[in-house]
Amino acid sequence: MRSALKDVSLSIQTGEFVVLTGNSGCGKTTACRLVNGLIPHYFEGNLKGEVLLAGKNVTAQPLYETAKRVGSVFQNPRNQFFNVDTTSELAFAAENQGRDPKQIKHNIANTAELLDLKPLLRRNMFALSGGEKQKIACGSVAVAGSDVIVLDEPSSNLDMESIKALRKTLALWKEQGKTVIIAEHRLFFLKGLADRVLVFRDGEIIQSLDADVFAAMTTRECAGMGLRTTDLGSVSFPTRSTSRAPMIRLEDVCFHYSGTLGIDIPDLAFPQSHITAIVGRNGAGKSTLARTLCGLNRRAKGTVFLDGKEIPIGKMLSFCYMVMQDVNHQLFTDSVLEEVLISVPGAIPKDLREKKAHKALQLMDMEDLSEQHPMALSGGQKQRVAIASALAADEEILIFDEPTSGFDYRHMRQTAQALKMLCNLGKTTLIITHDLELIALCADYVVQMDGGYATESYFINNETASRIASFFLN
Repeated sequence: MRSALKDVSLSIQTGEFVVLTGNSGCGKTTACRLVNGLIPHYFEGNLKGEVLLAGKNVTAQPLYETAKRVGSVFQNPRNQFFNVDTTSELAFAAENQGRDPKQIKHNIANTAELLDLKPLLRRNMFALSGGEKQKIACGSVAVAGSDVIVLDEPSSNLDMESIKALRKTLALWKEQGKTVIIAEHRLFFLKGLADRVLVFRDGEIIQSLDADVFAAMTTRECAGMGLRTTDLGSVSFPTRSTSRAPMIRLEDVCFHYSGTLGIDIPDLAFPQSHITAIVGRNGAGKSTLARTLCGLNRRAKGTVFLDGKEIPIGKMLSFCYMVMQDVNHQLFTDSVLEEVLISVPGAIPKDLREKKAHKALQLMDMEDLSEQHPMALSGGQKQRVAIASALAADEEILIFDEPTSGFDYRHMRQTAQALKMLCNLGKTTLIITHDLELIALCADYVVQMDGGYATESYFINNETASRIASFFLN
């Protein structure tokens, strides 16, 4: 059995800000679960050694005692929600610790200001986007006022504006003397905050970088270590082909959530057999557009023009395959291989179906995990299983909602290559993303969303590359 961590010895000082980074499945999340006590109290396994928090053994004391001092933000925020409305969720941890109700209300108001949560107060939890759920999870920890805060990929589903708000909160916690332990692939927003960066590989700490060394690292040096860039401003856009392409057009497409606008798209076109990046703030309507285009929002109205055919938006399910933002919703089987096999068209002979599934897993660097249970994988690995399933499917339009959420540098590049391969096979690919590095590597076209409307759309070329970069950076 492979060890998630191997003979790791580590001391973190009170008030220290420590970043854990490295490739997907390297042990970052396991380290976080040891600090907050979820290992061994919730996740079983063979544990050797001890974890001490303020001199007390975390593995020996009750989990509720650890929770009084350690607040956690999980990679999948849905795993830590207990309420159906956002304001109750923000108060939940503090209420369970017996905090004064007036202080809890004050903390909620203060946190809402810092994290830009005011528009999310008193909202239905099930109506939030993935990024909005992540913001509520961060807010809940802030309201509880824990001494030690453990965050597992907190930025993975956030837009740039929300990441800036998250950074403000992290900076405040650092100023307040909180001990912050954050597992992250996206490193650019942590410069100036991290006191130490620990690079994990295969369950071991292979490098420890102090703040000055980390801040001075170039994008090339980061790539050489298999890390994401520390400077988004240095991301470059390779030259794109400017050849004209047939366009898929949406006309008078609209969808409302119980009277609230979801999307309103009078006219929008994007190129066939190309990669289109759909970008915008959290809650801008990106995921709603994707679900509507797939025919999943049955009350949606409008028409799609594809290959000269006029198709009602509700009939598009026959032409689309979608990888959801929360891939747990579409993992059903007992093994990774079976998961990919169910996406292969049934008309294909059995031996060819298995060959196609193995090829998809190979492209996503998942073949050695083919017999693993999907739910036992890390968040990034689950995402790669879902992408492999999309590769194995044979639909005209493939839509990926945050395909590199929680991805390390190497797997982000592999995903970009897989998406480009789909284009070479004639597939039309849409990616909903906050990942500028992914867009720079593979996207041909951009659709910008805001408030449920498509505000801009354009091909990426030498003239417009600065436009999309500015959208993210400014």
